[in-house]
Amino acid sequence: MDAAPQPYADQAALWNGLAGRVWVEMQDLLDQMFRPLEDRLAETVPAGSDFAVLDVGCGTGAITLAVARRLAPGGCSVGVDISEPMIAAAKARAAREGAPADFICADAQTHPFEPAGFDMILSRFGVMFFDDFTAAFANLRRAAKDDAALRCVVWRSPEENPFMTTAERAAAPFLPAMPARRPDAPGQFALADIGRIRRVLAEGGWTDIDIRPIDVPCAFPESDLVRYFTRLGPLGLILPQADERTRARVVKTVRAAFDPYVRDGQVRFVAACWMVAARAR
Repeated sequence: MDAAPQPYADQAALWNGLAGRVWVEMQDLLDQMFRPLEDRLAETVPAGSDFAVLDVGCGTGAITLAVARRLAPGGCSVGVDISEPMIAAAKARAAREGAPADFICADAQTHPFEPAGFDMILSRFGVMFFDDFTAAFANLRRAAKDDAALRCVVWRSPEENPFMTTAERAAAPFLPAMPARRPDAPGQFALADIGRIRRVLAEGGWTDIDIRPIDVPCAFPESDLVRYFTRLGPLGLILPQADERTRARVVKTVRAAFDPYVRDGQVRFVAACWMVAARAR
């Protein structure tokens, strides 16, 4: 669940401000929610290999660390993200684990990575926020060795992911100032269009493009549901600005809207995504 769509000029401020701090605070819940996707993506890295792997939009480092655990001592796992709070959290996690992972706080669209430095480039929900997708994927292509693999997981459409927009739809009557999502703007569903993905990858220099739908069951405890929808996404950004009475009405209404997803003490939903694969030929 991403933050409200913003012009890219605001993305750095967003992820270095409230959104970044909240994602750090919610790290435990987000990692639990998306662990099935973490496992699926990390397993594309050959176990015991000495690959150099780049994790784009690494956030608090879950994928970067999962990859580091799979690599031989000669390999390296590097995470890059624009958010200083999330990179700081990722470095702290790596230190606690004693994991051989490195982290860069930078914009992957423009950062001067070492040319031809990586055997694989991965991303889980980290490549939908670029201002210029073609330029971003071209920059990542320059960072990739010849024949390197690209593997990204991105969201399919909002219509296929009703769970992701339940909170904002239920809260909208009470919060008319909540920003609407713009499909083509940087944000959660910016790469929902398979044609757009193919075009920006090809223009960025990637070949052997293969895009497949995946539907991945995800879950987290019901006890975390209110924390989830009041802290994250468009609602999480605007709810703190509402008065106490409005907040109470929103929480009650939105909690009821999630009832279809709750059973046996768990919140369960399906993440409808694209698994994107390509090669640096």
